[in-house]
Amino acid sequence: MSLQNEWYLKEVFDNELLTKHKPIEFEYSFYQAVKSGDMNYVREDCQKGGFSNPDGIGVLSKNSLINMKYHFVISVAMITRHCVEGGMEFEQAYRLSDFYILKLDNCSTIQAVTELHDNMALDFTGKMLLLKNSSIISKSILLCTDYIYNHIHDRVTVDDLSNYTNLSKSYLSRLFKQELGISISDYIREKKIEKAQNLLKYSDFTSIEIANYLAFASQSHFIHTFEKQVGLTPKKYRDKYYHNSW
Repeated sequence: MSLQNEWYLKEVFDNELLTKHKPIEFEYSFYQAVKSGDMNYVREDCQKGGFSNPDGIGVLSKNSLINMKYHFVISVAMITRHCVEGGMEFEQAYRLSDFYILKLDNCSTIQAVTELHDNMALDFTGKMLLLKNSSIISKSILLCTDYIYNHIHDRVTVDDLSNYTNLSKSYLSRLFKQELGISISDYIREKKIEKAQNLLKYSDFTSIEIANYLAFASQSHFIHTFEKQVGLTPKKYRDKYYHNSW
């Protein structure tokens, strides 16, 4: 039987069973809530079991667990696109999406998939809430923050960002400070230290390896900068927080 004929028979059968999907308005409202950082809406939807509710969910696999995993991938893809539209850094959004899809491999029950989905949705929503509360950011500055995120292991300069956005260095510097309330150099430094904090917590990289990876001038420069921003030396920070958040 051809695929076309097989589809025709399935369509007839589904109509007889009155098989229906969720109204598009429902899904749109959920994705918009994530995009806008509406934690209350998303949390309430999770508590009600919105993702795992079988009513209106299409059958993508005869295996119920695989079916839920397919829907998870669809959901995280839609959430990622909505969040990018809402201003989240492109690379941050897609790396976060990849992270949760990889975690999906470890889920062996529908409950585990549901819990992972709810954590994923709340994670994206929380990040969008922080972004929303920070400021209204122009496209040029979003390009800058995305570039910095994607080149965090390089030495990023105002010249690099000026060339990337086709804006003069002076204008870009003023615009960046106006919209984000921080200079370009300070923003880059903060993001590098945030990355260093994660590496100290979740990896075994030494301070000199982290300093080199994040393109600091030297290990001593990295240690001084880290302590100035965090209030602890890298060693003391690792001693206190190593793997604490796993």
